[in-house]
Amino acid sequence: MIDALLERLHTLATDEQILVNEPMAKHTTMRVGGPADVLFLPDSIEEVAKALAWAGELGVPALLMGNGSNLIVRDGGVRGLVISLGERFSRIRVQGEELTAQAGASLKRVAAAAQEAGLSGLEFAAGIPGTLGGGVAMNAGAYGGQVSDVLVDAQVLLDGEAATLTRAEMEMGYRSTVPLKRGLPVLSARFRLTRDDPEAIAERARRFNALRREKQPLSFPSAGSVFKRPVGQFAGALIEAAGLKGLTVGGAQVSEKHAGFIINLGGATATDVLKLIAEVQRRVQAHAGVWLETEVRIVGTDEAGQ
Repeated sequence: MIDALLERLHTLATDEQILVNEPMAKHTTMRVGGPADVLFLPDSIEEVAKALAWAGELGVPALLMGNGSNLIVRDGGVRGLVISLGERFSRIRVQGEELTAQAGASLKRVAAAAQEAGLSGLEFAAGIPGTLGGGVAMNAGAYGGQVSDVLVDAQVLLDGEAATLTRAEMEMGYRSTVPLKRGLPVLSARFRLTRDDPEAIAERARRFNALRREKQPLSFPSAGSVFKRPVGQFAGALIEAAGLKGLTVGGAQVSEKHAGFIINLGGATATDVLKLIAEVQRRVQAHAGVWLETEVRIVGTDEAGQ
């Protein structure tokens, strides 16, 4: 079935868009993970829709991803098709006080485009290491701002066709939206922003980024915050209170700078990371009676070819 899918993909896209047995460690910010059978890099909605339709017809599992900033791929890799909405799918357009961007645009670049246009409202996103698609699907936020504050609507892939969901229809909550719950790929999003002095906007973004550098282990590969915030509490504080800062499994470590992060010290495997996550969950449960739910997305198999 993979060969049949490859044959069809080659009628749709160039060879450089279709990667076979591609190591996913190269495409995730944690820098772990085995190979994907096929990694496809589309540059249009038509290509995304056709690739998904063909995979469905042929019975090939399909997974959509952004830049892999919130993704842990198991060491056996991913069977079937992985579609990465990255740089080839990242156009940004500003019209008046509205900004529209495709899913593969980095949140950093979207925030920068808004700042250059003198539009305020996306400063909180300037340092979030993800793409627009994932950020919208998760209602990403930081430093008192979140996507739902400025979103007008989002274009998603629904039953093989592009459909637009308003902010109300997105049902956006804490790290929750309809696309996330239903597995609907976000293709693009439109934001309504506020006019402001570009330098004032840039200064706010710089301040947020300085706070991020001060508090987060940005010099090591990671997948960002590993755990969701428990109601009324903070995951990092619970982990630190349980004495787990610096806890290590293989090449994976609970960051000594911010306990909510697990970092790759060098040479970590996905198995190291997942074992460490499980150990943190177990010990925090024993210490504080709170079960930490993962915020990161975990995909793939433990054994190659399985």
